[in-house]
Amino acid sequence: MNTVTFQGNTLHLAGTMPGVGTKLQNFTLTAQDMSPRSLKDYAGNVLVLVCVPSLDTPVCDMEVRRFNKEAAALSSKVRIVAVSRDLPFAQARWCGAAGVTAVETLSDYRNGSFGRDYGIMLEELDLLARAIFVITPEGSLAYSQLVPEVTNEPDYAAVLEAIKKLL
Repeated sequence: MNTVTFQGNTLHLAGTMPGVGTKLQNFTLTAQDMSPRSLKDYAGNVLVLVCVPSLDTPVCDMEVRRFNKEAAALSSKVRIVAVSRDLPFAQARWCGAAGVTAVETLSDYRNGSFGRDYGIMLEELDLLARAIFVITPEGSLAYSQLVPEVTNEPDYAAVLEAIKKLL
């Protein structure tokens, strides 16, 4: 079983992360307006899933704000989506307060199936681990990053490099 740490304490991840080059399994997440969104909705675009435990925490807040800023310099063929288990209403409130408009938010609050299917569900907390998936326009995994310590930010440069390779 895969693990990460949170403030040095070991947490276990449910499921197995998909490997690079894998055709990804579809998911259903919930948008701010409570409508369903799936991997198929982003076909034809480079999709960046920025998975975070909760938008209402300092590191997650910094991370999504950073990707919101970076999105302005990327192609219109890149969609950046922050995924958390926060309720869609809380995601909408956070985006409004943070001025985040270039990053879409989706929630895995219903049953956590995305977190388990993609191998990033923190069993002890029932939240998502900090991870990033860069997905090709055809739906295959081009790059993934699991941040080993949940309280650390991801390697932004590596993510941006992976995105640019697909453009």
